[in-house]
Amino acid sequence: MGGAERDGSGPGAVRPEEMIAEARKAFFVVFGFLAVVWLLQVANYTGHYALSRDYGVVSSDVGTLPNVLTAPFLHWSWAHIESNSGPLFVFAFLAAYRGVGRFLALSLLVAVTSGLAVWFFEQGNADTVGASGLIFGYFGYVVVRGLFDRHLIDTLIGIVMAASFAYMLTVAVPGTPGVSWLGHLGGLVGGLVGAWLFRDRRVRGDRPARRGGGGPGVTRGGAPLPADNPRADLHKELGDLGLL
Repeated sequence: MGGAERDGSGPGAVRPEEMIAEARKAFFVVFGFLAVVWLLQVANYTGHYALSRDYGVVSSDVGTLPNVLTAPFLHWSWAHIESNSGPLFVFAFLAAYRGVGRFLALSLLVAVTSGLAVWFFEQGNADTVGASGLIFGYFGYVVVRGLFDRHLIDTLIGIVMAASFAYMLTVAVPGTPGVSWLGHLGGLVGGLVGAWLFRDRRVRGDRPARRGGGGPGVTRGGAPLPADNPRADLHKELGDLGLL
């Protein structure tokens, strides 16, 4: 999200119109991803789920190790994909709306950690597929991202998501028949690690001081607002709260 100087609070701040554009891009990326998952389900169903058998992850089977990148796109039934689609869209969009590039890197990380957890630790020869590992990864990322980025809106979103979907964690622990809790746990760990790795590294201490402290606010492009401009304090306060 770095680059050109932006409106609001200095070099690292994001203009509202940039945020809207990024959110629009995130919507179409996530919608496209979900469309691909459903198209693959149609092909999988017509082929009697041969894709799931051929491109799933089987514990300790070296030949299926590359499938950690394909397994999240596949499912074993219509009920399986239907139960995953809603949470996948919601959490993927929330993970993507502040940066599609960061989201794609996060998705790769989560797919790998979820798949490797299954490959290393799953018992038996179960063929594991499904997007639920990604869902748990996006969930973990969304819940803690605001804390690492020190961004108020993302922190509030994380609190709401944690409170609303805490029940999901019950299938990230042993005991649910037919569910790869290891894949869920691996995805969750990947999301938490991703929130740290892909955190916003801008230095907030470099922002101009607010007018009350002897400095102006900033305007579009990072240029300082005149000290007598009534919006100078407002811009600085909103930037400090992470709202710009």
